[in-house]
Parts: sequence; structure tokens; C-alpha cells
Amino acid sequence: MSLASAPQAVNLLDAGSLLGAFGALGIAVVLFAETGLLVGFFLPGDSLLFTAGLLCVSGAHGPVHLSLPQVLIAAVAGALLGAQTGYWIGGRGGRALLARSRSERLHEGAARAEELLGRYGHARAIVLARFVPVVRTVLNPLAGALGVPARVFALWQAVGGMVWTVGLVLAGYALGSSVPNVDRYLLPIVALVVMVSLIPLAAELLRFRGRRTSEGENS
Repeated sequence: MSLASAPQAVNLLDAGSLLGAFGALGIAVVLFAETGLLVGFFLPGDSLLFTAGLLCVSGAHGPVHLSLPQVLIAAVAGALLGAQTGYWIGGRGGRALLARSRSERLHEGAARAEELLGRYGHARAIVLARFVPVVRTVLNPLAGALGVPARVFALWQAVGGMVWTVGLVLAGYALGSSVPNVDRYLLPIVALVVMVSLIPLAAELLRFRGRRTSEGENS
């Protein structure tokens, strides 16, 4: 679908709306913004990838039919280029940019990302962050600001980015291929994916707040 035929109103929080308007190009742009720019923390990366996989199945009657190879290429390119851009921005003043943000959610994600780096080390933290909303947005510039070695970051963000993007797209494609007329249940399936993707973030935020409370009581 060409950009010229895109609808006037596009809901940035709705995976189906984004894919119907911009197709595979929308996937690359959204993932680039979510993983590379601090302003993209609210974008629906997980649900977008899963929905894109569903819409690659032949016979699906969703907002648009997508090509699986194009979706995979767009997803990997957007996620990997976004992470590298975030790292570059972080190395050139990421903490200052974060300090100017008034989003409590973004600051909590940054605190969690820094804790991940300290607890698990660079490699595991960079890979794990891909699967936690908001954290995957702030960890990349934070890694640049903290001086994580460029080669280490590039290697493990590529590993994590490919596992995250390809895994979710193929999961959606597999479900769509195995369940007849699965597109009829697109909205509840996407809602379920969103809720599941938020579980790690909610659990980590509760754990982080509990740790801060106990530290405050012991100080």
C-alpha cells in the first residue's frame, strides 16, 4: 500500500491502523522510533510485530495483507538501526535528554535499565531489555551514556533485536497459519499480546519500588 493511499487518521497506538496505513514501512519506522528515540517509548512494538505476522498469512482478512520476507527485513532493520541510533545519542548527552523529560514512566524505565546493566552485565541486559516495554527504549541511550563498549553493544543488541523481532513475527505467522480465520479475533489477540508484554515491566517496576522502599526503611 502506498503512502498516497494511506488514511488521513492513523492511530499510533493501534497496530492494525499503523499496518493498514503504512505496511512494512510502518514497522521499520515504529521500531526505529521505539528503540532509538526517547519519544517513542509509548509505541506498540510487541503487538505490531505479532499482528504483522498474523497479516502475512495467505487468506487473512485484516486491514492489509503483508509479505513475510518484507516484514522480517523491515522489523530487523528498524530495531537494529534504532538501537544503534539510541546508543549514539546516549553517548552524546543521553542523560541530559532524559533529565529534561517529565515522563515518570520514562524515568522509571531508565532506573530499571541501569539496574539491569548492573545486575546482569552488558550482554544479558542488552538482550533482555528487548522484551521489556519502555526499558528497551531507554537502555540503548543509557548504554551509550554509561560507556558500554561499542563492539559489545553492537553485537548483543543485534542478537537481542533479531530474536525479538523474528520471534514475535514468526509467532504471529504460526498462529495465523494453524488457526483458521484467526483474523476474526485480531483485536482480542492483540489485546492479549499487549497485556502479556506489559507483565515483565509491571513486575520489574513493583520489584524496583519494593527495593527502594526497603532501602529507605533501612537507611
